[in-house]
Amino acid sequence: MIDESYVPQLRGALARAGFTVDAVFALIGEEAHHALSRNQIVPALRATAGAGDLATLVRLFALQVPVDRRRADEALPGLVEPLVAADLLELSGDEVRALVDIRPYGDETHDWWILCDPTPGLTGPAAAMNPEHVLGISEASSSLAQLTARQPVGRALDLGTGCGVQALHLAQHADTVVATDVNPRALAMARLTASLNQLDIDVRDGSLFDPVAGETFDLIATNPPFVISPPGADVLVYRDSGLPGDSVVRHLVENAATHLNVGGWCQILANWAHHDGRDWQADLTEWFAGSPLDAWVLQRELIDPPSYVEMWLADAGLAGAPDYLQRYDAWLAWFAAENIDAIGFGWLNMRRTDDSPVTRFEEWAGEIAPPIGPSVTAWGHRVDVLRNLDDASLLDRTWKQAPDLVEETRGPVGAEHPESIVLRLQQGVRRARQVDTIEAGLVSASDGDLTAGQILDALATLLDRDAGELRTTYASSVRELVDDGFLLPHQPAKMRA
Repeated sequence: MIDESYVPQLRGALARAGFTVDAVFALIGEEAHHALSRNQIVPALRATAGAGDLATLVRLFALQVPVDRRRADEALPGLVEPLVAADLLELSGDEVRALVDIRPYGDETHDWWILCDPTPGLTGPAAAMNPEHVLGISEASSSLAQLTARQPVGRALDLGTGCGVQALHLAQHADTVVATDVNPRALAMARLTASLNQLDIDVRDGSLFDPVAGETFDLIATNPPFVISPPGADVLVYRDSGLPGDSVVRHLVENAATHLNVGGWCQILANWAHHDGRDWQADLTEWFAGSPLDAWVLQRELIDPPSYVEMWLADAGLAGAPDYLQRYDAWLAWFAAENIDAIGFGWLNMRRTDDSPVTRFEEWAGEIAPPIGPSVTAWGHRVDVLRNLDDASLLDRTWKQAPDLVEETRGPVGAEHPESIVLRLQQGVRRARQVDTIEAGLVSASDGDLTAGQILDALATLLDRDAGELRTTYASSVRELVDDGFLLPHQPAKMRA
């Protein structure tokens, strides 16, 4: 896309202008920012009407409107001609227009830039999407970034990198990052994104796991082309695999273990089909059959076929197309023929294990407090602790209540006993569990000092209950509280000083 010799100069120009997420937000303001999320540019145009290099770059790239040559030369000194030659800018008379979007991006500690295609329909009517369109920051890419485990690793893979968003994050905690894609335009943009940010990322051409045959990783993060669409439908490379149904996701699941080191994670943002009369969890369980993978599958949303079709036809810029109704009908007819009555959207978190694999399937449409990555790795740790722990050993361990746990009680003011007690987690998956007095007392007293069994014994004495009966009855509660993250593993009793 661009001669590498110009990258340092371009990076310097973007940095001098202060072209960062925070600076752009401060320049255009909250209302204009929200309007842009709705593809409305007028408020931001008004905010950037004045002079200044930052305003010029916002108008040129974010708002996709022409700027006069003088302003472009001031913001990008010595770069207009080279960028025109590289097909990143277009020069028409005294006006300069961007052919790509150079977008500020970042996390809590980094300011980056990514290169992607301009937002379709931002400055004009929606049109059919280019099949090789390279998507920028999206809700899906942000979700995967928040989901990904962030512990330091040796080798990481961004499968289906697009413009390179996940690779940027992975490069902050992985010694080596490999990024793959089948779209030549995406590969070029991912390479430039890496170069702009002075990151050494190994960008490779190829489909799914083909470019890394025979290689293993400590972490794989992928937002694959998971859209479930009819055979023969137009393929947008960033979202459509061309494979039938949800088989692309199944392929990734069935081959993940081959490319993971023991203890390594593979995390996938995915869609899967719900078939009429069949249990979706049973269907997905087949994907993991015989694989040495612990798996936590979280379904975040369930979408009916008409809503699904409407969403993706609009995404392709086809909402107003002459053949919209025919496309809509054909897609629904294919769903009916395949007995697909709903589509699940969610997260697949898998970890290579040498032990007996543990799988957890759940539906969660409730609140999520990002980032989720710490919740994923914490779940893996709890699985390791609980995996081969019988009830006696479970009760002989010490546990600590989660640091983000709060207790909510309900009942008449001044009542001696509440009508209900609810424990609620505040971070990650914000689970809530209604508990009885025994469970509430157990969690409250779990500070890493006494074992769960000792706490139950004390509660039995306090409440005049049989200690053996409490241990038998509430061992399963302890296991569930740990499994769900309300209680966290602590040092076993026999190891305490």
